[in-house]
Order: sequence, then C-alpha cells, then structure tokens
Amino acid sequence: MKKIGIIGVGKYLPKKVLSNADLEKTVDTSDEWITTRTGIKERRLAAKTEATSDLALKAAKDALADAKLSPSDLELIIVATITPDMQFPATACILQSSLGAKNAVCFDVSAACAGFIYGISVAQQFVARGVYKNALVVGAEALSTITDWQDRNTCVLFGDGAGAAVLSEVKSGGIVSSYLGSDGTMSELLLVPAGGSRNPASSKTVDSRLHYIKMRGNELFKVAVNTMTEAAETVLKRAGLKISDIDLIIPHQANIRIIAAVGKKLCFPLDKFYVNIERYGNMSSASLAVALCEAVKEGRISKGDTVLLDAFGAGLVWGACIIKW
Repeated sequence: MKKIGIIGVGKYLPKKVLSNADLEKTVDTSDEWITTRTGIKERRLAAKTEATSDLALKAAKDALADAKLSPSDLELIIVATITPDMQFPATACILQSSLGAKNAVCFDVSAACAGFIYGISVAQQFVARGVYKNALVVGAEALSTITDWQDRNTCVLFGDGAGAAVLSEVKSGGIVSSYLGSDGTMSELLLVPAGGSRNPASSKTVDSRLHYIKMRGNELFKVAVNTMTEAAETVLKRAGLKISDIDLIIPHQANIRIIAAVGKKLCFPLDKFYVNIERYGNMSSASLAVALCEAVKEGRISKGDTVLLDAFGAGLVWGACIIKW
C-alpha cells in the first residue's frame, strides 16, 4: 500500500482560561490539590456561542493552511468527538458545510480520548488503498458542556479545544504501525449515563444530573497505565522497533501521574514525553491532536524523527501509532 503521513497540523483553543484559582471559588478544592494529583493548572472553556464544530472549523483551517491545501482538495473528513453538536447529523457534516469541503465524505468517530488515533487509523486505510487522496482528521471537544461543575472530582479535569491533521501520500516515512483495542466490560468506569436510548432525556435524568461525566478515577488509573504501556509495546513490536528508537512520545493528556507511570514502565524518560496538560487539562480526543500540533510547531519533532502516539479513554478504548516524520 501507499505510504501515508501527516502533511499538515492545526489547533484551536478557546480564549477563556479557567485557572485552578478560579475553581477554588466555586468548589471545595485548591490549586495545590489539583496540581499535585493531576498536573493541571488551567484549562480552556468554549464561549456560549462556540459548539464543537466551531472549534473543529478553526483547527481544520489551520491544518489545511499548514498542508497548503484548500477545502476542495479534501475527499474525507473524520471528526473524533464525544461532544457532537447534536445527536445527528454528524459533526463532520456540519464541519464540511462550514469549511466548504464539498468533495469530502464525512462521518464522526466516537472513541473518547483515543478518538484521534482511531480517526488517524481509519483515514490511513482509505488513503493507503487509494480510495481517497487527502483526508482531514479532527479531534474536537466541548467537554465543558457535559462537565458537572458541582463535582470537584471531575470538574477540575476537563477542558475544551480542537486539533487537526491532514493525511496524504508521502514519499518517505509516514505511519509505520498502529494498534487499536477495546474492552466494553469496563464501560461503567467512565460515562455519561443519560441522553441516549438507554436513559432518554427527562426531567428525572436532568434533576439527577445524569447528563454529566461520571468517573471512577481510582479504578481507571491503574487500567490506564497498564493499557497505555501495553499499547506502546504492541505498536513497537508491530513496527519492529525498540523503545530506544523513539524520539518522542505524545501521550493522551489525562493525568501527569499516569504519564510518569507509563514512562517508568517503558523505561522511557519523562523529558522525552510531550506534555501540555498543565495548560489545557484533559480535552478527550482533542488532547492528542493539540499536543501533536504543538510538538511540531515548537520544534520538538524534526525531519527524520520517530514519534509514538498513545491514548486511552472511555469505552474502554485505547490505541497507539508510530509515525516517521
């Protein structure tokens, strides 16, 4: 099959910053408590007029400019999100309209924090087989809309944002290997209980605050560390590489202690992980997409580098991929 790589990256972060000091005024928490346990100092919140597709649009335009392509050059748009504009149509279709990408096939992927890797993997298959030429993958979330701002255990964690990547054929390098996994038996560890066909919206579900994120964090921590480590080891094996061959790991930005624990298990130094969690918190599918964009723009990734993306999220789902830059 054709070699497929990322030829352009982009991001968008809302202007509003919510700091730990701000949260101290509304819930029983402190900057010290949040920072020590998560590594988060602040996060971004979308404006009342900004839906997920609006965040995605700005990141998509940024990525297209970086790739030196126009919207009409796109033949596939995948939006990874758990906060779609509405149940249907797909946020990718709304993005297509706003972007003016009239030639693109569009659909969403719901894989929570691993959504961007899922989107990259799906897009690669289409482009590598020549079905489509240029694909846009966007990880976009407005998690503030499903965050319970009365729950101090979860409201400190999440933020809003979007990141995007353009995939196309490359002459060298590109996506070397990928790995995806799922385990639905632990789906109750992280979920939004109401709003779907199982618990349709009603006055009872609203009053019970069931339309917000519910998380069993202590149980998730160990699973996340072990699963992200396994995902990294599996994708390395598929690529025929060793951890020492990796120049940079970009992990999902959920918790600095998870990232440090994964690094310890992989025997990979923390300073060779790209970390921006202190500025944005956990943005689900957007976290990895934004981190990749920033790593490129800041020069943390250079021509010839080998980069490993690694994520874990609700589902439970996980994934990793290795890209030769």
